Amino acid sequence: MAEEHPKQRLIQGSSYVDDDGSAAPALLTALRAYAAGTDPYPAALAAVAGSRLLVPVVALLGEVEVDDAGLARDKSSDMATVLMTAPDGRRGLLAFTGTDAMRAWDPEARPVPVAAPLAAATAVQEGADALVIDLGSPHLFAVAGEDLHRLAAGWRPVRLEDGGWAWLAGSEEADSDASSAR
Repeated sequence: MAEEHPKQRLIQGSSYVDDDGSAAPALLTALRAYAAGTDPYPAALAAVAGSRLLVPVVALLGEVEVDDAGLARDKSSDMATVLMTAPDGRRGLLAFTGTDAMRAWDPEARPVPVAAPLAAATAVQEGADALVIDLGSPHLFAVAGEDLHRLAAGWRPVRLEDGGWAWLAGSEEADSDASSAR
């Protein structure tokens, strides 16, 4: 008699299962063009809004245990996202375009791939003032203020026919009057 296998249950995973951690070339091009002053902020923000970012997760020491010889060792640790605090007190959640940029910042950090709106929503939820992308790179980019909240809500910047920019609501629940031209 053949052995029966229980029905497999699949856990829904990340939509980035095949992601190799490389930065999207179009995103890097947009961030570099903004940093060089050849493209406006909304163009870089639009590229960010449609991209995957890597949010670093690092180990934080929980409890320390000291043995009989007086040597300390980890008893427990937790994993946490990283919030940086500027000298003026503003806080930013870190995110990176790819593993190369993240490893240059901290080789021990673990990448968690997320859509940019989810990274922005996490920043808002954590009480951060900004989403800081590619800290330590020449194309550092920060999304703050109303832009951070709109990105977190799933909105995206779009170029208008007249060359201006506006926010397009990402869902039907979003208030249709909240779209504002930049």
